Amino acid sequence: MGPRASRRSFLGAGLALPVFGAATAPPPVRYRVLGSAGLKVSEVGFGCLISSDPAVLEKAAELGINYFDTARSYQGGNNERMVGAALKARRKSVLIGTKTHAGTRAAALEDLETSLRELGTDYVDIWYLHAKSRPSQITDELLESLAAAKKQGKVRFAGVSTHSNQTGLIPALAANPQIDVILASYNYTMGEEMSRVIRQARRAGKAIVAMKVMGGGLWRYLPGRPLREKFQPESRKMLAALKWVLRNPEVDTAIPSMADLDQLEENMRAMSEPFTEQDRRLLAAESERIRPYYCRTCGACEGHCPKGLPVPDLLRALTYLDGYGQFQLARESFLSLPEPVRAVRCRDCAACAVRCPNGVLVAERLRRAQEVLA
Repeated sequence: MGPRASRRSFLGAGLALPVFGAATAPPPVRYRVLGSAGLKVSEVGFGCLISSDPAVLEKAAELGINYFDTARSYQGGNNERMVGAALKARRKSVLIGTKTHAGTRAAALEDLETSLRELGTDYVDIWYLHAKSRPSQITDELLESLAAAKKQGKVRFAGVSTHSNQTGLIPALAANPQIDVILASYNYTMGEEMSRVIRQARRAGKAIVAMKVMGGGLWRYLPGRPLREKFQPESRKMLAALKWVLRNPEVDTAIPSMADLDQLEENMRAMSEPFTEQDRRLLAAESERIRPYYCRTCGACEGHCPKGLPVPDLLRALTYLDGYGQFQLARESFLSLPEPVRAVRCRDCAACAVRCPNGVLVAERLRRAQEVLA
């Protein structure tokens, strides 16, 4: 029986096997202050997007990780239920964030009620407006839903999550007194401009939560081949990527996805190891390798699709497959797009009108998304 199977069997027996082995104590958890909220939050939080084993969440909380991030839409709503069950006994000592995709006040507040019921709690610590990309999407109606939820005591802090790194949105959120937390994509493939914007928002008193910290997880992706099983070189890259994020003191917590105890162990180490020159070289080489495949959602696309395709959204859906190995998640993301978008086939165009300044093979990646996910 291999090491992963052994760990799973011990999980089923009540976590009898320590994550770091009998002779190795787990690294200490380091904490930061969550923006002007003043809450103590572990530098590494727990992104629950692809998690299905509650025992892994329980072990993370036992070790001292205290922020867990889910959403109403994750796993068709089942993720919130799993998170709530796993953390029920520790509810007062952990922070839980969840999100709504809703576009109206009534729908958002209905989502919140569902989230509270599924999580088995009467409040969430952070409630986010989910996956916004432009300031115009932060409507007065949605801001009213955040304010109403806080007034009712069902939400402690209001946030917005964004996969887009167009710099106009984060400064707008930083200037909005109704927003307490900004959850943004941030990783080693991004330039200094994103770090600067985060710094300004943090200094405006906003809490900063970093997601997509692994650069899409594309180190396992080789075009035309199945995803490779994780092995030691990939583990070193994952650890380096998380250390790159944590080296920025303006980030309050990072929320890598964790599906098993191996990932939990790797992510815990990031809090106790410095970011080194070897890490920098490793990530620089990896950034070049994934350049043709990874969309940084920087908003700097050159040209516009004449058929109206939201290129970053389609490429993000494909990353869930090629980077995370999550076909169902990728397909759900694709199917959430409007029907006219899903019906477009890039093979019908003689040439692509969109160019990526970072070198992503836009037409090739769009065709793959349509062929595999449609």
